[in-house]
Amino acid sequence: MSVPFLWLVSILCMLVTVLHPARAAQSDSVVSPRATATLVTDDDTYMPGRPLHVGLRLQLAPGWHTYWLNPGDAGDAPTLDVRATGGATGQGSTIEWPTPRVLHDGPLTSYAYTGDVLLPVTLSPVAGKGDGPVTLDATAEWLVCADVCVPEHGSFSLTLPRGEPAPSAQVAAFVSAAASRPVASPFAARVSTVGVLQLIGRGLSPDAVKDAWFMPEVAGAIDQDVPQAVTVREGVVQLTLKPGPVFHDGAGLSGIVVLRDPMGRERGLLVQPVVGDVRVLAPSPVAVAPGGIRHVGWLVGMAFVGGLILNLMPCVFPVLAMKVLSLERMARGARKAALMGAGAYAAGVVGSFVVLGGVIAALRVAGQQAGWGFQFQSTGFVIVICLLLLAVALNLLGFFTIGLRLMGLGDGLPAHAGDFLTGVLAVVLASPCTAPFMGAAVAGALAASPGVGLLVFAALGCGLAAPYLLLACMPGLLGWLPQPGRWMETMRNLLALPVLGTCVWLAWVAKLEGGMDALGLLAAGAMLVLAGCWCLRRASMMDLRNAMEGRAGLYRAVAILTLLVAFVGGGVLPPATVHDRGRGTDRVTDGSSAFSPTRLTELRRQGRPVFVDMTAAWCISCLVNERVALSTHAVQDAFARRGIVYMKGDWTLRDAAITAFLHDHGRDGVPFYAYYPAHGTEVILPEILTPGLVLRMTAPAGK
Repeated sequence: MSVPFLWLVSILCMLVTVLHPARAAQSDSVVSPRATATLVTDDDTYMPGRPLHVGLRLQLAPGWHTYWLNPGDAGDAPTLDVRATGGATGQGSTIEWPTPRVLHDGPLTSYAYTGDVLLPVTLSPVAGKGDGPVTLDATAEWLVCADVCVPEHGSFSLTLPRGEPAPSAQVAAFVSAAASRPVASPFAARVSTVGVLQLIGRGLSPDAVKDAWFMPEVAGAIDQDVPQAVTVREGVVQLTLKPGPVFHDGAGLSGIVVLRDPMGRERGLLVQPVVGDVRVLAPSPVAVAPGGIRHVGWLVGMAFVGGLILNLMPCVFPVLAMKVLSLERMARGARKAALMGAGAYAAGVVGSFVVLGGVIAALRVAGQQAGWGFQFQSTGFVIVICLLLLAVALNLLGFFTIGLRLMGLGDGLPAHAGDFLTGVLAVVLASPCTAPFMGAAVAGALAASPGVGLLVFAALGCGLAAPYLLLACMPGLLGWLPQPGRWMETMRNLLALPVLGTCVWLAWVAKLEGGMDALGLLAAGAMLVLAGCWCLRRASMMDLRNAMEGRAGLYRAVAILTLLVAFVGGGVLPPATVHDRGRGTDRVTDGSSAFSPTRLTELRRQGRPVFVDMTAAWCISCLVNERVALSTHAVQDAFARRGIVYMKGDWTLRDAAITAFLHDHGRDGVPFYAYYPAHGTEVILPEILTPGLVLRMTAPAGK
């Protein structure tokens, strides 16, 4: 066989490997109107003796669910049988069940999964015939239910080559599934013969546990349709269960106790209680039922405080221009008008928060990975907001006058319409930021019922609008403002600078997300905005001279058409993802490494300390924290001396692994910071950082 022919064969093999890398880790799908089922692996290769994780991935349509090991009152658990042949042999383990949800359907209760769920097994390949590829053959059965139940099944096959570890495109799903699995309980568990279950140990308290529930592994062990009364005392969590037909005085009772903390985070604990005498605790006022009044009040209070602090966050600085000019108008106007303007502004803020919260909740129900600030992951949205702020800056510079009273400038439409629109724009600009207390409130709102969630988002809006409302209700405070004069025009022009600075920042974000195409589209949109504003200026000058009314109307029509083309055209770019551009937004020029769940797990296994920074280019608070705290010489030098690995997750574009990591920690937005000591549990840092705080939180124990 000739050498050129061998070279040709080698090149063709390399091309096949490059063009089809993901096929190894994912089988063909079994598709129905109710679910899409696929066999996936966490590695694109195998090696005898190296555990391989294989899973049945079920992408369930909205409204449909499948079941846990114990399905509850009705249903049937999925089954998965995986066998390996070829270069290695072996059989998959039993399913490693993630913690399920409790679903109530009338008088029936089920333990189930919804949305995108992965049911993994572990396979330990044993060397087979030769060093060739291994073939994984699997059969699975699952039941999907909504108003009706439909049994489904599938046969799957995929082939993996032999080689060094190569994490697959599905590894994030396996990491998320592993994080959602229950762990062995660190607390002693006891159960009485009448069904009183207690967890006992240090770390249990009303401040640490706000809710709890038990799910038995065996159907019929308890009556799951009866509410479980929860009592929390220092060192004890008590659940009062109603025994079922196979309870047998508590003997053999095992299952999962789920503990929910005040921030809405949940952890599942595997328990096998010892039957014995239990000192029953009387119900206490700290006992909280799911969605109870105390829990709702706690969420609403945190949301209000987070909204208050949001006024001080750097992302809201451009809105200060609107507020300053409105305050000046309030100082020299009638009190009634001031109150109505402040009310309109508050209505815009609260209404926008409620709408934004409703949109996020609806997207999550539909199976989308939407979190706080998700809209800034759309390049088109970033471009439109940048063009809008450019028009606002030109207005502040006196380039033209608009008739919507936006930011209190100009006259026109119904009274205080501009104040309302100012509130809407304030929320749009504030949405990329997460203030202290706000992250937990948002996560709790999205995990609660729709009514409670909207109430929490309304409380966020009330907190953001509260200072402005306070000034409107206390006119004596406005007396400290200087008398109106020519200085107001200068102030108005100067306030355009932070707005223009925001435009520059958004242009940078658009470039990171969409590349040169986005920057070119933004430049074209900016030209159209300038042209439209010039037409508005010409129309205003004609109105002042009371001449050429027909031509003034023509200029206004051209301006409206031009601005409409600019804003509609700017929003045509679809949301980008890291898979579109190969992680083009990973900003790792500061000594950090890109976040990877697999890498984090490996570093922790090695006993290396890790600092995780979840950030985004559109999050100004994130950028400020990086500049004033994380990138300082003192912090970077301390990280180097202490051997701390600085790992940065860039959420500028949609990233499933980062979204899963945030959700696992009860968060739905950035910034988020976590420190993993070499030997110990993780430490969550606040949203606002200082060098001293970072150094103190990452200091070795005892120092």
